[in-house]
This record gives sequence, C-alpha cells and structure tokens, in this order.
Amino acid sequence: MRLTIAAGVASFTAAFLLSPLFQGGGWFWTSLGVVLAVVAAGLVSSRLSLPAWAAPLLGLAATWIFLTLSFASDKAWALVVPTKSSVVELGRLLAVGWADIQRFAAPVPETEGVTLLTAGGVALIAIAVDLLAARVRRAALSGLPLLALATVPATILSEPISWWAFIVAALGFISLLIADGRERVGHWGRAVLVRRTRQATSGTPSAARAAADTSGLRLSGKRIGFAAILLAVLLPAALPAMEPVSFFTFGVGGRGSGPGNSISIPNPIANLKGQLDLPERRVVLTYANNDNKPRYLRIYALDTFDGQQFGMTQPKGAPQNRTENGPLPEPPGLGPEPKINNVVTNIRISDEIARLRFLPLPYPPREIRVDGDWRADVDTLMVFSTREEAAGLEYEVATSEPQPTVDLLDSLDGIRPEVDPRFLALPEDLPQEVRDLAEEVTAGATTTYDAALKLQEFFTKPGNFQYDLRTQGHSSSALRDFLIRDRVGYCEQFAASMAVLARQVGIPSRVAIGYTGGVQVGERWEVGTNDSHSWPELYFEGVGWLPFEPTPSGAAGQGSARVPVYAQPRPVETTGTSSTPTPGASSSAADEPQSPTARRNIRELDREGTVATGTLPPDDSMPLIAKIGIGLAALLLLLLIPAAARLVTRSRRVRSLGWKVSEPSDELTARMVSGRGRLTVAAAWAELDDVLYDYGMARETSETPRALARRLTQQYELDAESAAALSAIASAVERVLFARDPGRIEPMSKDLRKVRQALAATVSRGRRMRAVLLPPSTLRRLRLLGERLLDGFDLLETIRLRRTAAQKGG
Repeated sequence: MRLTIAAGVASFTAAFLLSPLFQGGGWFWTSLGVVLAVVAAGLVSSRLSLPAWAAPLLGLAATWIFLTLSFASDKAWALVVPTKSSVVELGRLLAVGWADIQRFAAPVPETEGVTLLTAGGVALIAIAVDLLAARVRRAALSGLPLLALATVPATILSEPISWWAFIVAALGFISLLIADGRERVGHWGRAVLVRRTRQATSGTPSAARAAADTSGLRLSGKRIGFAAILLAVLLPAALPAMEPVSFFTFGVGGRGSGPGNSISIPNPIANLKGQLDLPERRVVLTYANNDNKPRYLRIYALDTFDGQQFGMTQPKGAPQNRTENGPLPEPPGLGPEPKINNVVTNIRISDEIARLRFLPLPYPPREIRVDGDWRADVDTLMVFSTREEAAGLEYEVATSEPQPTVDLLDSLDGIRPEVDPRFLALPEDLPQEVRDLAEEVTAGATTTYDAALKLQEFFTKPGNFQYDLRTQGHSSSALRDFLIRDRVGYCEQFAASMAVLARQVGIPSRVAIGYTGGVQVGERWEVGTNDSHSWPELYFEGVGWLPFEPTPSGAAGQGSARVPVYAQPRPVETTGTSSTPTPGASSSAADEPQSPTARRNIRELDREGTVATGTLPPDDSMPLIAKIGIGLAALLLLLLIPAAARLVTRSRRVRSLGWKVSEPSDELTARMVSGRGRLTVAAAWAELDDVLYDYGMARETSETPRALARRLTQQYELDAESAAALSAIASAVERVLFARDPGRIEPMSKDLRKVRQALAATVSRGRRMRAVLLPPSTLRRLRLLGERLLDGFDLLETIRLRRTAAQKGG
C-alpha cells in the first residue's frame, strides 16, 4: 500500500509542471481529486490482492465515476453512476476542451472542457505510474509517464520549466524510489543492520521483534536525490539554451461565437468602432521612416466571412518564426516582377494602449527588431505575442513594398491565384441581390485588375455612398441594405462590402484593420484614435496582397484615408514620365519632391546600405562571437575556481612557513614563539598532505610522520637532500605532537619546496597539470562540504527518531 500512495504523490507533484499552461487554479483541485480516486482504486486492488492487469481497469472505473460526478452529475444516476446522457456530455466537453487548447495560447482559460481534459490526462498518468511502480514493481520505469507531464509545457512554452515546479516533481519521484527501495529491502532484502523494537499488545507482555533497518538506505537515497536535484537545477544555468521543438500547436485566438472566444484579442471590429467613437483624439503611436512618407499600419487581417461580418483565423507562430530569428517568412504571392521599395520604419507605441498583442506594421514586413517573444503568422505576416503587450514598445521594421505598374497588373490576368480557398469562400445564403450587384458593377471589365478598379470606384463615385459612424450593425440584411438601399456606413462596411464583391467575381480578398498614415508632426508621423481604419486587400498572383481604398476620404469620410497610386483611375497618357509612389501613400505626398533633409528622420534610418538591401540597420549590440567568447571565458573561470582556491591556500601556508623564530627573551615571548612554531608545523604538514593527495600519494591513516617519510624515500628513491628535507618536516611534526618542549622550530618553506619538487619529478606530466588545474585536494574539500550540507537532512531524521523514542518512553 505504501507504493500505491507514493505513486499517487509522484503523479500529483508531477502535475505541478502544468501550472504555467492555465490561468487559474481550478484544474489543480480537479487533478487532486482524480489522483485521489486512482489511489483509492489502487488501495482496493492491493487489499483484495487483484492481479496486476485488473488494477488499471479499476483505476479507469474510479476515474470515470469521479469525472462523471464533477462534470456530468446532473445527467448521471444518483450523481455518480454513468448513464448514456452523462457519457455524451463528457464526450462533448472533451471535444470542446480539445478545440479550446488548439485555439488558445498558454495560459489557457479554465473552461470545463479544458479542466476535464487536463484531469483525464493526469488520471491516465497516475494509473500508468501505479501500474509500473506498485503492480509490476518497476518504479524507475514509472518516470517515463511522469516525464510526459513535463514534455507538454516544455514543447509549448518558450520559457524553461519553473525551477520550483521541477523540484516539487523531482521530490515526488524520489519519494517513490525511496519507498520502492524500502519495500524491497524490508521484505526481500538482506538485513544488514538490526535494531530491536518493542511492540506491546493488549493483555500480553511486550515482545522483542527484529526488523531490517532501512534508515541507512533511506538516508542514502535522500543524499543521492537531493544532490541530483541540485545539479539538475544549477547545471543548466551554465549550458547554452536550446530551442524546444513544438509538438503541440496552440493558437492565439480570433473572432468566434459562443464559448471559446479569444482570451487575448479583443474583437477587432468592435475595437475599431470604439476608437472612432471616442469624443476626443488620443495619440496611439508615432513613427518615422527613411523616405518620410505616410503608410497604413496593419494590425489584423480578417480572412473568414460568415455572412454577417469578417473574422480572423487563429494565427499560429512556430518558434522558428520568432522575430529575433531574423527575416520573416516570404510575403505570399510576391514574385520578382514588381519593383520593390525597401523602407525602414521606427515605431513607438503609446503607453496608454491596453491589451494590444499585435504589432501595427506596414505591409509586407520582412524583418523586425523588437524586444520580447513576438512571432509572425506565415499566412498573413501578422506579428503577435501570447505573453507580451505592445504598450510602450519601440521597434524597427524593414518592409519590401511592391510597386506594381498598371501594365504589370493587367498582365497578371488569367493567372490562377495560389491561395487558400478561405480567401474566396462565401456563405451559400448570401443574398442574390449582392451577387447580382457584383456582376453588374464589374460588367465590361477586361482584366481582373480592371474589375478591382471598378469595384473600388463603385463606392467612391457612381454609388453615391456616404460616410457615417451610425450604422445598423452586422447581418446579412445589413449588408444588403448597405449595398442596395441605404449606402451609408463607415470604413468597416466599405471594406467588408468590397471584399465580398471581390470574392463574388473570383478575386481573393480579406479585410485589414489598423491605422492610416496619420499626420506629420515635426520629423515623425503621429497616429491617433481617429485614424483607426479598415480597408480591403486583394490578391494578385505575382504581386501578392495589395490594399485598396473604397472608403470616402476628406472631410466627408475618413480624413486620413489615401488611395494607392495603382488603385487610382487609369492614368492619361502624357509626354513626361512619372514615378510610382509607395502603396498607401497619397498622390499629393507622392508628387511632392523630397529634399535631402526631409528624407532623413531623427534616427537616420536611411543610412548607407539600408534602403538598397531592405534590411534593418546593423545591430549595435554585442556580436555572437563575442557572446560565445564571454561564455567560454566564464566557463573557464568557473573551472579554475578549484585551482584558485588551492593557490590561495598554498600562499597562506607558505607565508606562515617563512616565519623565523629568534631566541626568547622572557617567559611571555617563549609562549608566543611556541605557539607560532606549532602553527608553522601545522601549516607545513597540511601542505604536505595536500601535495601527496594531489600527486596520488595519499598518506595512510595509520602512518606516523616518520614512517611516511621513510616510505616515500624508499618508494620514490628520493635523493639525499630531498630525503633530509622530508625527515626534517616529519621530525618537527613529531616534536610538536608528542614532545613537552618542541624546541627551536626552523623555517620550513625551503624544505617543503624541495620535497614538493622531488615528488613532482616522480609523476607524469598529466598528473602535474591536474594537480595545478583541478587539484584533487581542493575537490575533496568541496565534496566534504557537500556531504556536510547533506548531513543536515540526516539531522532531521535523527530528531524525528528521538522524538518518537521519547514519546514511547513517556
């Protein structure tokens, strides 16, 4: 029964490793309850002496009953007896829990499904541990299922496992191993030490009973276990970090309905409307770039349409897509044909921004320099974090913006877009009037690009649309009313409607939410809450995703909205040449000549090589080779600690050996001389003992100083001078130890140096190098110090035994 309880303790302590994955502590108590249920089932199995294969079945039955009581008691008979309805309910919760952990980023919310899934997993681990430890008697192998609990947070989280959780889990496993060892020795092992205990029974005299004394084994196990835990906690601090491999995918969350909404992302559309409705403008961020032009800063990319509004597929960021790992994934669909404008932008987020875990960025970002764990979604290049917030953040982003020409976009007609089908998906119940409107607006378009221009112009010119924040909400009828009847809305309605119409005519589309370019204040651009904006992005194979602007601009609409040059009406043929401004910039900003001073911001982001390569400026931080060098130097210093300690000890002893004793002039001086002489001899003897240990010539415990000198002289064939020096040291030691008056003590530094040189000549060069770099004498002291620390745990055991004996005696 002891092993069953120890297996339950080990399983529950290992469950502490899961704590960083959850927001609250409800899973903890549920896991405790399910482990107690498994332990109870194990105790029953032991009591009834059931076969090993029956114990796991009983444990599964106990787990089923406990989970039914905890999560489906209202559908069970007498709260605990499973029924068909309770089984269906548990299955539903398991499915919801699995969907939630795939949707959320750690730490996940404690929904019923997540808690059920966690408790069930811990129960399976506890059953496996009980089977291996208590039934099959393979306690060491039970560490494998316990390791599975550590694998989950290790592969999901970027941070290492919490040291305190590791120590708790390790102590639980060690207690299981100790319990297994006691069981083996107590029942089947050979009793080496026997202690007598008195066992009193009612009505009979006390009888003596002999039992195997396993306290030595228990204390040895504690020493080994505590030493192993200490090394496991301290040793990784001296090793380089390794990137975990993600076997489990945890998303970040997005828009959804019902239970399981995002825990880290507010509804992008509601947040957009809320900022536009603010009574006064507030600064959200400022930015500066190396061409001094305004740019749209995208935060979210909404790609799914459910018939009412656009939502976002949960972005996924693998460890290899961290911003600190270098360039981001390639922009989808971007080929070599369009001209690329490489820009570097410095962005500062206001401290007042709350709950923003996505970075506002120009599109498409190629490289980002930012502090914290930020990752890029491969499909959309949104950059997000599951644990950092953007408030108060300053970062730099390098973008490679395509500058397509009209001729290039026209030439892409007929090329099948290689994108995910979700960018073309529309609900089957989309109103027919909306479908007909898309065909009507794009009638006569000769190319896909021409159709996109006609859709944008429909909202800005012939459609007679009006900009107004007072809208009717989101529904299929609201979409139809906006397009067919009312034609009044704000940027979200314009962007979503154009994206829906584009999908209807076969153009992949999505809706972007972020900020327009803002206004220029000094040498930086200032973006406020009134610059919150939504715009459609259409996909063209060979160029990628391009923003369009169907929302009216100016005083009658979104004031800072700008129509990209490629999305403006087809230019009229002129005799001159014109440049193609950056997407997202206004025509006025594009046509104005830029002076050298206007093109340079305060951070000088356009230093030589930056614009040409499209990469960030060189990092001023320490290069990798320097960091490696510092790490190696620190490791070398750590390894030289024993050598330094030996050198300090030797220097201190040598100083005392060189003390010269003069003839005493009075009784007080004689006592001082005698005391110093004894210290000199003690230092010489201690130094000689360390030298012998370092060279592998350790003194025998029973050897006297004279016998030691004689053995060393004969064994290593010392010359006469070295033998005399060794005899002088041995004679001084014997006089100090045994004589009433040791007499005159001569300086011993020369004698000791002569002996050390003679002994060193008899050993190999490798032994001499080891004596200098890793002196065994110093390592012996460190080992003895560690043993003394571990002996402190033995004192606790002794105190407990003494208290028990005192209680029995009382």
